[in-house]
Amino acid sequence: MALLICFALLILAFFRQIAFGQWDEFLVECGSSEPIHIPSDDFNAYIVSSTHVPANGLNEGGKWNTYPFCQVWAYIEYGSGDVVNFQLWLPDAEFYNGKYTAVGNGGMAGYISVWDMMTPLNSGFAVAGGDSGHKSSDNNGGSGAPGVYLPYLHDLDQTLAWIHNSIAIFTEAATFMISEYYAQEILYKYYVGCSTGGAQGFALAQYHPDLFDGIVAGCPGNWYSHLALSFLWNYQQASKLNAFMNQETLNFITTKAVEACDTIDGVQDGVIENPLNCDFDIEDLRCPPGVTVIPDAPDNSTVPSSSNSSGVACLSDAQVEATKGIYAGPLDLRSGFNTYPGFDIGSETQWLSQEGDLAKGFSIPILQNLVYRDLTYDASEFDWGNNIGDLDINAGLLIDAISPNLTEFRDAGGKMIVFQGWTDPYNAATWPIEHLEQIESHTGDTSSFFKLFMIPGGGHCGAASGYPQVPANYQTGVRLRDWVESGVEPQFVVSTSPPDGSVRTRMLCPWPKVAVYQGGDSESWESYSCGDWLHNGQYW
Repeated sequence: MALLICFALLILAFFRQIAFGQWDEFLVECGSSEPIHIPSDDFNAYIVSSTHVPANGLNEGGKWNTYPFCQVWAYIEYGSGDVVNFQLWLPDAEFYNGKYTAVGNGGMAGYISVWDMMTPLNSGFAVAGGDSGHKSSDNNGGSGAPGVYLPYLHDLDQTLAWIHNSIAIFTEAATFMISEYYAQEILYKYYVGCSTGGAQGFALAQYHPDLFDGIVAGCPGNWYSHLALSFLWNYQQASKLNAFMNQETLNFITTKAVEACDTIDGVQDGVIENPLNCDFDIEDLRCPPGVTVIPDAPDNSTVPSSSNSSGVACLSDAQVEATKGIYAGPLDLRSGFNTYPGFDIGSETQWLSQEGDLAKGFSIPILQNLVYRDLTYDASEFDWGNNIGDLDINAGLLIDAISPNLTEFRDAGGKMIVFQGWTDPYNAATWPIEHLEQIESHTGDTSSFFKLFMIPGGGHCGAASGYPQVPANYQTGVRLRDWVESGVEPQFVVSTSPPDGSVRTRMLCPWPKVAVYQGGDSESWESYSCGDWLHNGQYW
């Protein structure tokens, strides 16, 4: 027996020497075409392959890599036989800044957001991104649809990994590899994500509070279950007889809203600075007697009953009521309170997907796969009262990250920047404001670790199609690093690069402050300061 044990130990040592030899070779040369077990007793992960990429050797999302780097494909095991596939990009040592950034996912994920990895890499970061613990190729290409089975929503570990845990899972392996590769400890660890990635950011602060020094969470879907449910509510508003609004009609509403409230901030720029202070009334667009909306016309035109003129001039009664319903947001019919906020004045031009596509892609699949486990479930039967509890228990506990208690993250020294566009086509813009108030009610003053920046005319994680003049590149990462590394609390964020190609820049202010025009060039952020909005409509 002793001889057998000795023989087994020799065999184990032999293969361990091979594994470590491959690992050491990777550390020196980067390139590998055979799987390499990552030598750690804390997790089970493998490098699938790696290759060295020269400067300007890879284009992702229209961006080329400035620095040469080692591109690593790897996976780490979790749960019961599941894996998170991830990529790790390691800039050559002379370009490495000593820091790590992880990037998040979008939508139902299932793929690695490599296009988001290029910006951190080009700033010298070692950067990693994962597939969230399931593959889009196994889940209808990464999108939901009514009556379609989505395996990851039937696997508890994969459901929890999607938003709550996958970033933390692959970061454990990624940070070990980084420290070994450069033979030094990581100076700072950052996370950047938007949309579902924003939800993942809140999950990190809530469930993994000591993992990252700084988090950027854009347009966060962290109340994911109720966000998805809001798509169903808006779909139902627009599905009523004669209520649907095509793009021309939505543009018409936004044009009228902007005309009413553009200059409340003292600048005429085609943008509403703070929609909460806009007194636009949708009733003003209701068609007068004698004017009929033709809902089946290709352009949804409105024509007087005695003429053949075309063009949107007013809204049908049903369209007015649908608009009010989308402004109001979904209501719990038992209490009359919102189950998720409504959309804001000035965002109407972005609503087209709210009138059907989002419900079919998110609300119905989540109800069928996760909440009721029945692919024949008819979402039109959803009870906007008694069934909300089903959603909270069967989905919310697994995919939401809405705790107001972020004290562990704060006490660990973490800093968090959240940004949200006022004209986001998916998320109700006031949700991050409401959640900030919830955090403040639990924690008190959050200014030492948490900042929210609202973006007038901003869309979902960038530009809004209806506002091409609005700068859509937000310098949140720079401000976050100054805050984490130098203790410089962000007093504002500069936004640049509007889609219209102009050189316009804007100042974004930490909520509840807004940008106040001080005179001079209204196209430059330097002509503004951050001030408070008073109820009488005056800034100071």
